[in-house]
Order: sequence, then C-alpha cells, then structure tokens
Amino acid sequence: MEIVYVYVKKRSEFGKQCNFSDRQAELNIDIMPNPELAEQFVERNPVDTGIQCSISMSEHEANSERFEMETRGVNHVEGGWPKDVNPLELEQTIRFRKKVEKDENYVNAIMQLGSIMEHCIKQNNAIDIYEEYFNDEEAMEVMEEDPSAKTINVFRDPQEIKRAATHLSWHPDGNRKLAVAYSCLDFQRAPVGMSSDSYIWDLACWDTRKGSLVAELSTIESSHRDPVYGTIWLQSKTGTECFSASTDGQVMWWDIRKMSEPTEVVILDITKKEQLENALGAISLEFESTLPTKFMVGTEQGIVISCNRKAKTSAEKIVCTFPGHHGPIYALQRNPFYPKNFLTVGDWTARIWSEDSRESSIMWTKYHMAYLTDAAWSPVRPTVFFTTRMDGTLDIWDFMFEQCDPTLSLKVCDEALFCLRVQDNGCLIACGSQLGTTTLLEVSPGLSTLQRNEKNVASSMFERETRREKILEARHREMRLKEKGKAEGRDEEQTDEELAVDLEALVSKAEEEFFDIIFAELKKKEADAIKLTPVPALFCTSGERKKRHCLSGSPPSGPTDKMPRYERAKEQRGREKKQRQQPSPEEDQVVEEGEEAAGEEGDEEVEEDLA
Repeated sequence: MEIVYVYVKKRSEFGKQCNFSDRQAELNIDIMPNPELAEQFVERNPVDTGIQCSISMSEHEANSERFEMETRGVNHVEGGWPKDVNPLELEQTIRFRKKVEKDENYVNAIMQLGSIMEHCIKQNNAIDIYEEYFNDEEAMEVMEEDPSAKTINVFRDPQEIKRAATHLSWHPDGNRKLAVAYSCLDFQRAPVGMSSDSYIWDLACWDTRKGSLVAELSTIESSHRDPVYGTIWLQSKTGTECFSASTDGQVMWWDIRKMSEPTEVVILDITKKEQLENALGAISLEFESTLPTKFMVGTEQGIVISCNRKAKTSAEKIVCTFPGHHGPIYALQRNPFYPKNFLTVGDWTARIWSEDSRESSIMWTKYHMAYLTDAAWSPVRPTVFFTTRMDGTLDIWDFMFEQCDPTLSLKVCDEALFCLRVQDNGCLIACGSQLGTTTLLEVSPGLSTLQRNEKNVASSMFERETRREKILEARHREMRLKEKGKAEGRDEEQTDEELAVDLEALVSKAEEEFFDIIFAELKKKEADAIKLTPVPALFCTSGERKKRHCLSGSPPSGPTDKMPRYERAKEQRGREKKQRQQPSPEEDQVVEEGEEAAGEEGDEEVEEDLA
C-alpha cells in the first residue's frame, strides 16, 4: 500500500514567502494490526549489539600555502647623508651632525629609544632569553632496559636449489627495500642444474629501468683474472665511476660509459715492485666518501693495505700495511663517526685499528670457537658493532659498557651466517645464511639510540688505546734493537775467537812446512855432494881415523856419533817447540844459522874422511 499526500497550491502563490503556524494534528491514514503478519516474525534471543562508548572523532588533513623564502644581500657603503652633503668631506659631515643634534625631534627620538634599549639590556642581563635548556634531549639515557632483538621477517631463496646469501644491500631511498645476492661458494662442486650466473668473472652493471638484461659489460681480456669480491661506487661529478677488487691482486677503476678497459689499475704488491705474481689477493674493500683519495683493501693473507689513489707513482699508491689476522679479511669498515678507526674480521676475532698505530690493533674481541664471517658498525652509535659467526650466531658488541663479552648474542639459525647489513637508522639488521635465508631483526631502542656523552667517551677511548699501543710499540722496538745489538756482539766475539784459533793453527802449519822444505833441501845437497866426490882406494882402520881426528883437533866420529849436527839441531828445536808454542823470530834465525854451520861442518868431515 502506497501512502500519498497531495499538496495543492495556487500558481499565484508560487515563490511566496512561507508563513508557518501551529495547528491541530490530523490523521491521514490508519493501518490496523494484522495477526497473520505477526506469525511470520522470528524472535532472536539473545541479541548482541555493538556500542561504541568513546567519542566519534574524524581526522582531516589540510595543505597550507607554502611560504617561500628568499635571501637577499645588501651592500651598505655609506648612507643617511643628504645629497648635498659629501660623506668624504669631514667638515661637511661635522657641520651636518651639529645641525641635526640641535633639532628637537632628534633629541626626543633619542630619549624614547634610550629608555626602551635600557629596559632590554637590563632584561637580558637578568635572564638569557636565548639560552637552550634541552640540548641533550635527544641523547636520553635509555639503557635501563636489557638489550634485546626480535625477528621481524624471514626471506628465502626462491630457487629450488638453495644458494648462500653472500651480500646484502639496503635501498638508499628510505631503506624500505633490501637487495640480496645469491651464489654458490662451492664453485668446483656446484650441484647439477644450479645457475652459474652468480659468478661474475668480469665487471657488469644493470639498469633497473631496462629490465633484467645487463646494461654494460667489461671485456674478459681487460678484466680481472679471478672472481671479483668487491665493488664500490665513487662519488664523482658524472656518477658513473666505480672500482673493483679481486683475488688476482688487482684493483681496477672503471667508468661505465666505457667498459672496454679500466681507467686505472693498482697491483697489490707490498714490496712495491709491481709484480703480479707477488700481489696479495683482495677479499674486501673500504671507501669513505669524506676521504676521496684513500681506500683500503683486505687481503687473503690477513693484511690490510691502505692505498692512495692520487699518488704520483704506482709504488707510492700503497701507503702502509696493517698485519694482524691469521686468515682472509672478510669484513673491513671505517667507523662512521671517527674515520681514522676501522673494524676488521679475519679469523676468530674482530679487531679495531687506528691509522696512527700500524703494528698492532688497539682493541680486539676474544677468540671465539666459531669462525667470524662479517661485521658492521652501527650507523647511530660509535661504540656499537655487529658480527656474524659460522655457527649461526649474531653478536652485538657495545664497548661503552662491556669490552670482554658481547652485549647480546642471538642464535639466528642453525646454518652459518655469511653476510650482515645494518639499516641507516640502526634499528633493523639483515643477516644472510648459507642456505639463502635472510633474517630481518629489530634491536631494542637502547642499541639504536645515541647515549648521553657517548661520542666523547668513544673518542677518549680510541685515543687512550692508540696512545697505549704507541708506547708498547716503542718499547718493543727498543727491545728488538737491544737484542739485535747483543746478537751482533756475540757474533763478533765468536768471529774473533775463531780467527785467533785459525791464526795459531796456520802459523804452526806454515812453520812445519817451512822447516820440512829446508831439511829436504839440505839432505838433497848432502846426497849430491856425496855422489859428485870421487872415492880413492885407500882404507884405514878405525883407530887410525880416530888418531887422525885427534891430531887435527876434530872430535872422533864413532858408531854413536854418525848423526849430523843439523839433525841434532832439528831434534833440539822440536823439543824447544814443545816447550814454547810460538818461537820468536830471533830464535828461528839462530836455529837456521846453527843448521847451516852444522851442514858446513858435516861436509868438511866427509871430505876429511875421504882424504
């Protein structure tokens, strides 16, 4: 049934002002109850009805008109003078000042301004209206709660054959996107069916606006000879420059506008001979935009090489080295607040270095049971850094409160963690594992908020440890010099003793050889004289020979007196030599003269006997 009420009005009354008045109520229609309809109703018992007790509120946004500001400079040279007054003429300016000071308006204006200025000066002396009472409001102490971290999300490798997540990178715009690089670390033992696109033997770059195809690719002849382990973009005017490092011992600079050959090459030969066979293989790279000419390279041999790109010669590009690790340096990063200090991970420890101390690190962690794989500084706190281990543990270190043990150790997964990246705000941490799982963690506010006076504490700590290491290095250097001096002194004494022993042996040997030659010559002369002298057929008895010797005054020569005098002198000299090891030159001369005289007398005896 349709309810219709017809309202009738004259055309002349159209547009006429309405006059409302009160009247009695009128019954237009009356609908009687229908019992049949009541039977069709279904009763609901109980009935639940939601009621909002709070006040209904609405949110509105309004974009106000943008206020544009413009800065303009005014060069005030000299003003306030009338056109007829030359400000360079001292007399005219003095005359004009006197004229103005006599004016009543000038005196009244000065009196009014003076009282206002006096009030402002007194007020400023009483209360500094520009004083800032809450300078450290942002650096609130929030370490009352225990440090903690919770898992936000987990990303897995979309491929069927799982690969290790080897590198992570946050998107620079807002850090809302995360890029993950997957590769198989067992190159020679890769399973069948796994894509080998992850192995980049040369340098390539992609443009996300052009799809998944490679935008530029370097030639194999001019590229690295081993896999590339690190690439970093450089802040240049064109924005097209980068450099790469490989285990072949080379660092190459590239311009993606011309990828046919590198623009510059540095060979990591610490002997500065520029020989590629002696170069150290590069594993990690570090470049700080505030130091555009310096970069650092972590090598397979556990040595950090500091280089200067703008050096004049290739040998001068390698500035210094920092030895200290027992294995390849997988992580190398400068402190974002103090670029002179940098963090390295190369074995079972993480070490903090200073550029002023080259022989040893200034701070280091304890030796862990598992190998460390990656590390990164916190971008908001200078004393906090993160490390990952082969047993799947994430360690958070805060040197401001604890130096010996990590502030928080979190078991992220059962497999090994290979890479780590921290978001710019310091709240989110991404960790990549061996099976390609990327875990996103959120740390507590105490680990991601700058603490009160933390920068000063970190600066004083680094300076103190650097100074201590310098003192220890000087002491060790002094001890090494002393040990070297002692060793050289012992060598010289030993050499002198050996020379003295050798001289005595040589002198005695020379003497024996000399006298042996003399005795041989004498015997030879004696034998020759006997052969050349004719023997007559005259014989005499021994008694007559004795008688003849007695008449001539010469001693008898019996059977016991047949040894020549020079032989007897030789035996006597041997006995004297035993008594005195080194005979004087005068004694040698006397012995020689005696031997010669004995030889002559012996010859005379032979001639007499023959006669």
